[in-house]
This record gives sequence, structure tokens and C-alpha cells, in this order.
Amino acid sequence: MRVKFCGAVRAQEVRAVAAAGADLVGLWHGVPGGRAELSAARLTELAATARACDLTPVLVTLARERAALVAAAAGAGVEWVQLHGFQPPALVRALKRELPHLTVVKVLHLQRTHCPEAPLIGAYERTGTDVFLLDSAADGRLGSTGRPLDPPAAAALAGRLTRPFLLAGGIGAENRADYAAVTARPGFLGIDVDSAARREDGALDAAKAGAVTRAWRGPAPAPSG
Repeated sequence: MRVKFCGAVRAQEVRAVAAAGADLVGLWHGVPGGRAELSAARLTELAATARACDLTPVLVTLARERAALVAAAAGAGVEWVQLHGFQPPALVRALKRELPHLTVVKVLHLQRTHCPEAPLIGAYERTGTDVFLLDSAADGRLGSTGRPLDPPAAAALAGRLTRPFLLAGGIGAENRADYAAVTARPGFLGIDVDSAARREDGALDAAKAGAVTRAWRGPAPAPSG
């Protein structure tokens, strides 16, 4: 199972999640006003730090402009891009055409039980999406809401996918059992964590991230009752 921690802004945070056993680290670029937004230069620096720590850096973005995304990914040497907004399937095709080795992650947003991208799942798959990510959307925010996904809705959405998927949305050390029906799906690839891995000052923390990693990679909890 892969573990991704998202929103690193300092080299110390990248090293912290690497020490916690992560596989991937999310780096924000093209998220206007985002608390973890990085310049192109800083994205390149932290992507290099991630690779030195045996982590896969993931460019997390709301951007929709093909040329800008290609330039950012190629310039930073990033081979994973997470399309976190409502980018169209055609953008996936364009990115894969220009960067054939790119792994494209497309986020599917759940607003309680409704997923606005659900009608486009087939189109995203046909245009080359490699991985989906199920995340919660609330109060006008896309991702990093700390709000848990509705487990039945997440399981139903996962059942429609023919590509692997990551699970996000309020994931923490204590709620693995809540998503047993989701993680039992054949395509379950791992988890994506933000809020549960942060200290009170907002920094990603090795101890908190490690607790999440151990809880999700350890033996499955016994059913309650």
C-alpha cells in the first residue's frame, strides 16, 4: 500500500514524511492562494529533495493550461501530476501525449454523496488517467478539508473505477476501519493524508505521519461488535 503526504513547503517536511515511511509527497504548484503553494523554483528544489529521500514527488495543481503544466512538470523533473481541480479529460490526453511517461492522477471530489465528475469517469479513463484519488469537497474548498469521506459513497464511487485509486478526505490513524469496504476494492492503491500529519503550527510532522503510516499498513483492525 502506498502512502502519500500532501502539502510540503520545506525540505524538513519532505524529510519528515520520508522518515515516516511515505512513498509519495504532494507539492502544490498552480493552486492560487493555497497555503502550500510553491513557486516553480521551489517546486524544483523540493522535488529534488524528495528524490534524494527515495520519495516520488507529485505536482498537485488546479491549473488547466497544458503548456504551463508541461513546463512545470518537465522543469522540476516531476513524473506524477495530480489534477486536483475540475480539469477536463482532454487535458489528460494532452499531458500524456507530450509527457508519455507521466503518471496522471485525477481527483474525484465527493460533496457528501455527490461526485460532480462521476459522468466523466469513463472519459478520464479513455484519455489516459492512471490513478484516481477520492477526496472530499466542502465549503467551496477542494481537498485539505479534513472532512472525512462518506464511506458508503466512497465505496460506491470506487466500484465504478477500472483504474487504481488513492483514498483521501480526513484520513487519520484512527479511522482505517471506517473504510474497510473501500479498501477491499481491487483497485485500492493507498492513502493520501494532509491534516492528520500536521502539528499545531501546521508543519508536517514525522511522528504524526508515522502514526498514520503504521495504522494503515499494520494488520487490519478487527470488526467492531
